[in-house]
Amino acid sequence: GPNCGGVAMDRRKVCILMALWAVAHLNSPGYGLRDANGVPLRRSKRGWMWNQFFLLEEYTGTDLQYVGKLHSDSDRGDGSVRYVLSGEGAGTLFKIDEKSGDIHATKRLDREEKAYYILHAKAVNRFTNEALEGESEFIIKIHDINDNEPRFTKDPYMAQVPEMSDIGTSVIQVTATDADDATYGNSARVVYSILEGQPYFSVDPDTGLIKTALPDMDREVKENYQVVIQAKDMAGQMGGLSGTTTVSITLSDVNDNPPRFTKSLYEFRVPESTELGATAGLVPAEDADIGENAEMDYRIVWSDSPGTFDIITNRSTQEGVIVLRKPLDFESKRQYSFRIQVENVHINPRFFTNGPFRDEATVKIIVEDVDEPPVFRRAAYVMEVIEDVPRNTAIGSISATDPDGKETLIRYSIDRRTDMDRVFNIHAGNGSVFNVRELDREENTWHNITVIATEFNNPRQMSRVPVYIRVLDVNDNAPTLATNYETFVCENAKANQRIQTVSATDPDDPIGGHRFFFSLAQEAAGKANFSVRDNKDNTAWILTRRNSYNSLQRSVYHVPVVITDGDTPMQSSTNTLTIKVCTCDREGKMKLCNAEALTARAGLSTGALVAILLCVIILLMIVVLFAALRRQKKKEPLIISKEDVRDNVVSYNDEGGGEEDTQAFDIGTLRNPEAIEENKQRRDIVPETFYPPVRRPVLPPTRDNNGDVRDFINQRLQDNDSDPTAPPYDSLATYAYEGNGSVAESLSSLESVTTEGDQDYNYLSEWGPRFKKLADMYGGDDSDRDS
Repeated sequence: GPNCGGVAMDRRKVCILMALWAVAHLNSPGYGLRDANGVPLRRSKRGWMWNQFFLLEEYTGTDLQYVGKLHSDSDRGDGSVRYVLSGEGAGTLFKIDEKSGDIHATKRLDREEKAYYILHAKAVNRFTNEALEGESEFIIKIHDINDNEPRFTKDPYMAQVPEMSDIGTSVIQVTATDADDATYGNSARVVYSILEGQPYFSVDPDTGLIKTALPDMDREVKENYQVVIQAKDMAGQMGGLSGTTTVSITLSDVNDNPPRFTKSLYEFRVPESTELGATAGLVPAEDADIGENAEMDYRIVWSDSPGTFDIITNRSTQEGVIVLRKPLDFESKRQYSFRIQVENVHINPRFFTNGPFRDEATVKIIVEDVDEPPVFRRAAYVMEVIEDVPRNTAIGSISATDPDGKETLIRYSIDRRTDMDRVFNIHAGNGSVFNVRELDREENTWHNITVIATEFNNPRQMSRVPVYIRVLDVNDNAPTLATNYETFVCENAKANQRIQTVSATDPDDPIGGHRFFFSLAQEAAGKANFSVRDNKDNTAWILTRRNSYNSLQRSVYHVPVVITDGDTPMQSSTNTLTIKVCTCDREGKMKLCNAEALTARAGLSTGALVAILLCVIILLMIVVLFAALRRQKKKEPLIISKEDVRDNVVSYNDEGGGEEDTQAFDIGTLRNPEAIEENKQRRDIVPETFYPPVRRPVLPPTRDNNGDVRDFINQRLQDNDSDPTAPPYDSLATYAYEGNGSVAESLSSLESVTTEGDQDYNYLSEWGPRFKKLADMYGGDDSDRDS
């Protein structure tokens, strides 16, 4: 075992305790290893013995904390044995004296960080490093001390419990943990107690369960409670460590309070002009509960005028809203009275004894008089008038009164937006409606207008009423043929053969319906080729009166048909029915009519004429196309007239900058013939062969003259004259370069300005009548110009 001799007194006590513990455990029946049959294994005698070590945590001494001593029987004290320590913390947390085998802890150890350390020890020969004993494993356990206070898992705790709960109702369970060793002593044994929150709540000392301690706690009296719970280790004994937490407990609401009106009588004043559905008043009821426990329903339980008012619940404010359902009239009823009731929606049967959960109150409504607009005797007016009445005929009358009972004058007018054509008017004083224009039922059967009644003393008070005017029919239209009939008769028709059935139409609308009579006009009855038979059913037949017709003699017949209606006054009209004479087959089916028949007799039909016309057009197009191709093959020059020099005269319409402008035109082009295009063809003809350009030597330019330019121009003139591709007529070429040998010298306007005083323009008069204008402008005497 550990050798406790020769050590300091404080360490010797620890060493003795460790030795006693080790001996007790070594001799216990459950100590050590067992074989497969459960029989304890007995250790064979070793050369050196040592034990399991214990070490107190949180050592606060100044010296190194002594752990224990290793000793081998092979150690004779001559220093030949060296002790070697390895494993967890060896060399850092734990150090061993190689000669004596004493083990010390170099740092303070915390059991809560690591409860034990596993190390290995062996004894070797100092000189040969030969192992004297086999390596063995031992454990250093950290002995716990009460150095950790209990800690709650939450801080703070939030909890709710219904109000009016019984004693012992569970609220919430709190939990505290202690990091100390729960298997050793009472360092980790926690006991709960309540520091604040009594006498309302209590806590179980072992489980930490918080319960109510008072009955009938009322949320409306106090809603929130702050409870402080303490957890203390060492089983709550003096000297133990403790921790606290706060538990916030809220009493949740239950429906234990009935609703109550704030007054027994509510009185409201409502103008008689209040619109239907508008709010007439608000009736508040109070309930000490909250949430759904404070939801209320309102109803009317009695009324002196049922249906005039209603009451609904505003769910956001839980107020009763009185709503108007019928119109009010101060002149007929000036006061209303009814009784209302309020009741909770959700009632808890547990608290029926606190009821009843309803209340009643009386509501009084006083109607206030307001200046109302005029009221018409009817909601709408329907009037009738015949369409042939003269202008300014009275049609009907509109009447309105002042509902306020005053003798107020009423002014009537028509809303012109409903009578844009101003067909009607109304008397402003008595409300008589009359027409100012003629009426036509066939144009408008109904006229819908709006009449406005306005108080004479207060024009802002007005009301409107619709007036429907129906225009009654008068037989003022003659009947006519129903449609434009296309009637024909066959050349081979027989007498009394029906060729057409006609009907009539009439825009009038008689009460008994239409009745039409058909006949042939009297002026055509004597020499008629056709007859009209009335079928007595508003239709008539057109019949032939002879056996055959000849379209060559007469191709069209006009039959006058007289149509008369049966209404009063009787109306009639003469309608002309056009009948064509056509060629028909044996069955009476039309083949050809009028102009087509004439053409057919000549032997040509319309289709044949169209085909012939198309052929002529195609032949003309072929001829035109052939002529265009022939003209394109001709090699004619584009310039036909000898005077046409359009392709040779080039106008640039651009004024140069004078002699000093060296950028406008490069004179080097004229000086260097090599820069000219070598093979530039004429654009007015298409040459058949191409001749190579003829180059002639050009004299080099000199500084004193412009002879090179003159030679270049002469050379180009010879080239044009000898060009075989040129047309056999003169060509005008302009080169826009004067040279130094010009007779007229420079014509530049800029140079003329600078040298005007030195110029003599008298020679212009010698140039002929074409320059007479210039001669008059510049050729006068200097004295004339000066003057």
